[in-house]
Parts: sequence; structure tokens; C-alpha cells
Amino acid sequence: MAKQAQIGIYGLGTMGSALALNMADSGFDVAVTNREADWIASFMSEAGGLAGKLHPQDELADFVASLATPRVILFMIPSGKPMDMMIEAITPHLEPGDTIIDGGNANFHDTRRRSALLAEQDLHFVGMGVSGGESGARHGPSMMVGGTDHSWAQLKPVLRAIAAQFEGDPCVDHLGPDGAGHFVKTVHNGIEYAEMQVIAEIYGLLRNGAAWTPAEIGQMFTDWDKGSLKSYLIEISGKALQYDDPVTGHPVVDVIKDAAGQKGTGRWTVVEAVRMGQAANMIEAAVGARSWSSEKATRQEAEAILGGARGAITLGSATMAEAFLAARILGYAQGFRILTAAAEEYDWPLNYGRIAEIWRAGCIIRSAMLDDISEAFQSELPAGQLILSPHFAKELARCVPALREVVAAAVTGGHAAPALCAALSWYDTMRQGFGTANIIQAQRDFFGHHGFERLGEDGKHHGPWWD
Repeated sequence: MAKQAQIGIYGLGTMGSALALNMADSGFDVAVTNREADWIASFMSEAGGLAGKLHPQDELADFVASLATPRVILFMIPSGKPMDMMIEAITPHLEPGDTIIDGGNANFHDTRRRSALLAEQDLHFVGMGVSGGESGARHGPSMMVGGTDHSWAQLKPVLRAIAAQFEGDPCVDHLGPDGAGHFVKTVHNGIEYAEMQVIAEIYGLLRNGAAWTPAEIGQMFTDWDKGSLKSYLIEISGKALQYDDPVTGHPVVDVIKDAAGQKGTGRWTVVEAVRMGQAANMIEAAVGARSWSSEKATRQEAEAILGGARGAITLGSATMAEAFLAARILGYAQGFRILTAAAEEYDWPLNYGRIAEIWRAGCIIRSAMLDDISEAFQSELPAGQLILSPHFAKELARCVPALREVVAAAVTGGHAAPALCAALSWYDTMRQGFGTANIIQAQRDFFGHHGFERLGEDGKHHGPWWD
């Protein structure tokens, strides 16, 4: 009788193939299959010495039968309708206690719906966020797991073995039921959007306002990556800016069209934040900037009519570094506020310090700051706010003046810096104990009789304009 596999992977695209090889490399027997069966042979030939730990199957029924029970099946396929179709196809072959995992960037509402549906059949559905790209999947990703305790018990030995390690700690954990894992991954991607946009804005200010070359900006980022600003995104930005295009000899960044794509997770973060009353204006600015970037023809016509940015930027690397640090703190803080709101709404037992630890290696937003974030959440946080922790309040007091300088220079010179401006606006809003929403409440009552709260009094009140 053939040896039964400990886990199955359906979907041998970039991420599925890398995860299968990672699992085989870690000593697990892995059943593999793919909708397009001709992919399987090429994958097996590329597996080399790991082929002995991989068990290919052309047919879905044979794939399921090759797994030890209770079965664990990881789907690495496009989210949405394809996942629903595969659930419908595979459930007749499953037995109570089996676990299905969606390892794609799925909408957490879909994950919650699927979890409830499969629970009616005593089947377990896991939404698992996987971060790190192809390299991370092959050599150690960061993984955020949502599902039942039963499914985590099945998955834990495999996932801890293949996860990225930070000083011996696997960057994976069970974060809560149903959609918790996919939601945390969604917010991870929202923070990623914000940081990528901030990096792009600093690059743009130095390139267009200070006439730095891409290589000079790249070297600055490389220098930053050696200190407290160390992060994966800073590292790769520094490297990318120092490459030349082999065809033209120009910096490669100069031959790349300035129109950025997006797959939806940034928008989902913004939509859920607004729906829960936790606007995340840095992430929203980053999503908006990508949308505007796609309108290149319109922007070129507008530049000819309205004129482009002309103001010089005289700020150097040290000021930019401090401004970036402030923006990074504020971006993370907004992300964790969204997680807090979701934990309350969906009754998820999210451990924010542990989430920060999971992100310390393997994932796209890994950075030196995550240790400090984890420590902050393990202490008493005033009002539960990351920006009010003693460490980060002190850091912001030191580096926000630089953020003001950079934003002021950008605004004065006509340079677009939506995420940097959003970061400063949010910081200044949150430190105002008495704001301006009172006049908005007066307006709402004046035109719509909506009423308002009075300071120090309970109940709903109306203005004298209704007397």
C-alpha cells in the first residue's frame, strides 16, 4: 500500500509549488495536484531530490484518497468563485473531521461564510494568510491562521516547521476562528500599501524636488536599512533603484511605467475600516494614489494645462529618515486600530503583540520596529493606542517635526505626498482634545434636526434655532 501523505496541496502555481517544496524539504509527505494536469509532471521534474516526498495525483478523488485521515488539504488557487467551486467539488470526497485551507488572499467575509457552511457537515475550513511572496513560501513565510482549534491542532506541526523563524520563534500562529487569519492578512496588506506609498513619495520628493539620481536615493535607502529603519521594503527599494536597464542603460526605474496595480486587499482594508468607524487615512491615501497612477494619460494632459511640480526640495537624508520613521509608526498604529475594531465586532481573541511577532520575519512588512510594537502591546497602553505608548509617544515627539518639514516642503513645492500628508493630519487630529466636530453637529441639527450631545449632559439635544 502506498504511503499516505500528511497534507495535500491543490494548485501548483508560484505559491503552491513553493509551499509544497518547503513542506517536502521539512520532511513531510505532500500529495499534490492541479486543475491543469500537465503542470504536475513539470513540477515533479523540477522538484529534483525532493520528488520522493511528493505524491502527484491527476484525479481529485485519487488526490483525496492519498491523504492520511483526518485529511488536511491546502488550496492555493484564485480567491472568490474558484474557491467556492472547489469546495463544491471536493466535499463529496471528504469525511467528518477533515480540514480545507484557503491559502489565498480571500475576503474574510467569504471565509466566515464558508466556515459556517462546512461546519454543518462537520468539516473544518481555515482561512490562512500567507505573506512573503515566492521566496517566503519556499524558504519560510509568515502565516496567519484562522479556524477551529481542531484544525489548528492538525496544521500546527506542519506550519511551524515551514514558517519563517525569528530568533527561533516560528512566524505563524492561530489567531482566532473563521475569518480572523484572512482579516489580519488583509490589514497586513493595507499597512504594506501605506509604507510602499510613503517610500514612493520620499523617492519622488528627492528625485523631482532635489534632483537626486535613482542610484543616490537607492544608496540612501540601503544606508537606512543598516539601522533602526531596517525593513524588507526599504531593503528592496534600495536595491531596485541601483539597477540599470540592460536595454537602454538608463536606471531601470526610469523605464517602468508609473502606473501601479492592486489586487484588492488595500481597498478591503479601507472599506472595513470605514464601515467599523475606524478610518485609516494613510491606507486610503495609498489606495487612492494607485488609482490615480493608472490615469497616466489624464495626468500628462493635466500637467500641460495646470503645470507640474516645480518647487525645489532642500531637505536631506537625515530629515527624510525621521519623517519616514514617523510615518511608519503612524501607519502601523492605524493598522492595529483596525484589528482592534474587528476583534470587538467579530469577537475574535486577537493577540496584537503576537501578531507583531508573526510579522517579524518572512512577511513583506517585516521591520526592526515590530519588536517595539510587540513590547508595547504586552504593556499597559493608554486608551489601547499604540501612539500613546511611552516608547512611541517619545519617538513621535522627536521625529514628527521632520515629518512637518517634509510635508511643508512638498505642499509648498506642489509635490504630491498624499500618504505623508495623511499621516501628519491624523497625528494632529488625534492630539487635539477639543476638536471641530461641534460645528458639524450644529450643522446636522440645523438642516436635519439630528440633535447633538451637550458637554457633560446625557441625552439628545437641539439648538435654539428650533425654538
